[in-house]
Amino acid sequence: MISPVLPSYNRAKLSFVKGEGAWMIAADGRRFLDFGSGIAVMSLGHGHPALVKALTDQAGALWHTSNLYVVPQQEALAERLVEHTFADTVFFCNSGTEATELAIKMARKYWYESDTPERTTILTFEGAFHGRSIAAISAAGSEKLTKGFGPLLPGFRQLPFGDHAALREAAAVPDVGAIMVEPVQGESGIRPLPDQCLKGLRDLCDEYGLLLIFDEIQCGVGRTGRLFAHEWAGVTPDIMMVAKGIGGGYPIGALLATENAARGMTAGTHGSTYGGNPLGCAVGAAVMDEMTKPGFLEDVRQKSGFLRQKLEGLVAAHPDIFEGVRGAGLMLGLRCKALNTDIVAAGYEAQILTVPAGDNVVRILPALTITEDEIAEGVARLDTAASALSQKIAAA
Repeated sequence: MISPVLPSYNRAKLSFVKGEGAWMIAADGRRFLDFGSGIAVMSLGHGHPALVKALTDQAGALWHTSNLYVVPQQEALAERLVEHTFADTVFFCNSGTEATELAIKMARKYWYESDTPERTTILTFEGAFHGRSIAAISAAGSEKLTKGFGPLLPGFRQLPFGDHAALREAAAVPDVGAIMVEPVQGESGIRPLPDQCLKGLRDLCDEYGLLLIFDEIQCGVGRTGRLFAHEWAGVTPDIMMVAKGIGGGYPIGALLATENAARGMTAGTHGSTYGGNPLGCAVGAAVMDEMTKPGFLEDVRQKSGFLRQKLEGLVAAHPDIFEGVRGAGLMLGLRCKALNTDIVAAGYEAQILTVPAGDNVVRILPALTITEDEIAEGVARLDTAASALSQKIAAA
């Protein structure tokens, strides 16, 4: 039977019926260790009791009310985000792509209200991924994302990753209004931007009066061992996109901004029917409550070091399969010599779930609540997968 679902994904022949912490149970009963977390979405693992309670309690009270009215759950989550970040104000939406759309609109409206509407260009970087809307793929600019979807939205200029001279030259062009960057690139292969580069971006934006936009959709919400990845560099953006881990599996996104950056976004300039609905915000507040408990992020950092050590041992044991480890916190990438999709497929046989990325990388994105025993078990399963792939390659 041909599936009625649009065939826009290359799906593995796996289907899951239940999740428990760092584990997923397939329809045939097999238990898989989840080192992908739904692409960094399941920040607190599957079936976390605090999230289940928040969702079910809210579901029994009120599902939806619309943004025609004050939504108390929005107020509560926004207060938590403002308390723990640089932001003065928050807009809730349904996904990271929607947060990107608002970031672009906010930057343009800022300059319009500043009587310099020509400053519409946003500088972005090679390898970026900001979502799949026309604006988001226009921002990224890669042929893989944009081919066949023209004409693209104007107003973006892509720069080589790590080319400081090109960045400084581009920032001085009068039509430039903002710089948008992921502190850790995810889709292109787990590429962290060094702290000194993030500091340099902040200094450059201050020098030319530009807005600095951070995309922390994948690398934020505890993933690197801080609540947000940019905290490691001691810098703050003017605008930040958040999604994935903030909902712990419930679809919710958010745009955080300073009061100054958001000053053009007055009543009627943006909206969302489902954005900030009581269900999503109740879950998001529960996620924030768990993340900000004393010791939570310290525990993530400790487990991050343990995971990296284990993965480096895996690389050393299989030099024909792996090349190295990179990334930050529990957002790590295995740079591969063998084809990364072959490694992911071999992992399915060993009952370990990982995520492929660009630059021939396998992403390792476990739940932040994973235990060290589960980390050790997961790496052991990756070892089994690598051994099986080595044998397959040798026999070919």
